[in-house]
Amino acid sequence: MADLNHRRILHIAVPVVLANITIPILGLVDTGVVGQLGEAAPIGAVGIGAIILTALYWVFGFLRMGTTGFAAQAIGAGDGAEHAAILIRALGIAALGGLLIIVLQRPLFAAGFWMSPASAEVETLARSYMSIRVWSAPFLISTFAITGWLVAAERTRDILVIQLVMNGLNIGLDLLFVPVFGWGVQGVAGATVIAEIAGCALGFWYCRAAFQAAPWKDRARLFDPIKLKRFALVNTDILIRSLFLQAIFMSFLFFGARYGDTQLAANHILLQFLSITAYAMDGFAFAAESFVGQALGARNRAAFRRAAMMVSKWCFGTGALLSVVFVLTGGLIIDAMTTASDVRIAARDYLTYMALTPLISAAPFMLDGIFIGATRTRDMRNMMALSTAIYFAAALALMPLAANHGLWIALLISFAARGATLAWKYPALERSVT
Repeated sequence: MADLNHRRILHIAVPVVLANITIPILGLVDTGVVGQLGEAAPIGAVGIGAIILTALYWVFGFLRMGTTGFAAQAIGAGDGAEHAAILIRALGIAALGGLLIIVLQRPLFAAGFWMSPASAEVETLARSYMSIRVWSAPFLISTFAITGWLVAAERTRDILVIQLVMNGLNIGLDLLFVPVFGWGVQGVAGATVIAEIAGCALGFWYCRAAFQAAPWKDRARLFDPIKLKRFALVNTDILIRSLFLQAIFMSFLFFGARYGDTQLAANHILLQFLSITAYAMDGFAFAAESFVGQALGARNRAAFRRAAMMVSKWCFGTGALLSVVFVLTGGLIIDAMTTASDVRIAARDYLTYMALTPLISAAPFMLDGIFIGATRTRDMRNMMALSTAIYFAAALALMPLAANHGLWIALLISFAARGATLAWKYPALERSVT
């Protein structure tokens, strides 16, 4: 880790940012091809079907982060056999999780439609879409584990290729199955299934060294109860932490709905700026996970601190740059996203809060990466719970005084609380690296 430099950080971060850029492009194409059918129901069906399935798959998102932390530490410790075993354990959980979703698809879909009711026509089409797409669940969830393993090994270029192949194939098949073959919503679903299986297969190829290693034969290592228990505890902490984070954003939308459709639409548009921030910051958070995990595995406190400091500079620098971009071009972005004059005016009223968000959120993004790399997830879970309580207290106190402005201030306070509480725990984490 003594050779850690800015080039290595960018080597991890830039491919992740580029891979993230392809995600909204795929969503636009999915919507665009069904939009050419000239009916509203197919668009709604693909939209609601994708949301429900994404929510189900998101439950297993912990595999990406948990796998990165453990794999990076194994690399730092020079334990190649454990590095391979970590991937195989994660893939086993992914396969079981995906199969569970397939087996329980009927009650899971029913629960999804209960929470997101739709017209009979839209629900019928959405069920058709989801009943096809669900068959790729084990493969997509496995890709989460593969991605985490590759991040730990600093192989984010491979992740970029997987994402480009998966999304590129999906787009190409969309354009073939829907406009040419006329398969409609089922064609969009089929294209996604084929693309997700192909992406997983490519990921397996990139990870082939792990399957050639000893863990396939060393069942005692692979099923070590202590390691399995720790893997389960870490991933449970990450899941609980993510649920708290989702509670903040979901309640933000629900609270905003109190102030009318215009304010709700303005909030939704401005949250897209937050997505842009996340896409940019993710790359550096991933870098922190890899380098911090390797330093911890090597029990090198100096390397641990160097990784934390260098990635922090990139996170705060990126946050400052995004803030400037949002100030200078925020109005133009808003105008591009809506033609409704009242929504444009309302969104501009809150643009200042959005411009501050990248600066304030840089700390929690960076510290999340550090704590994930160190697999100190209990602290993450507890500090996220505390930050969530602070957010709700701030929202309930400020909304009666300042309405939607108070809600935005509460959201900024939640970011600041996440950064401050994790920063409070950081010195103890660094001291533990011996």
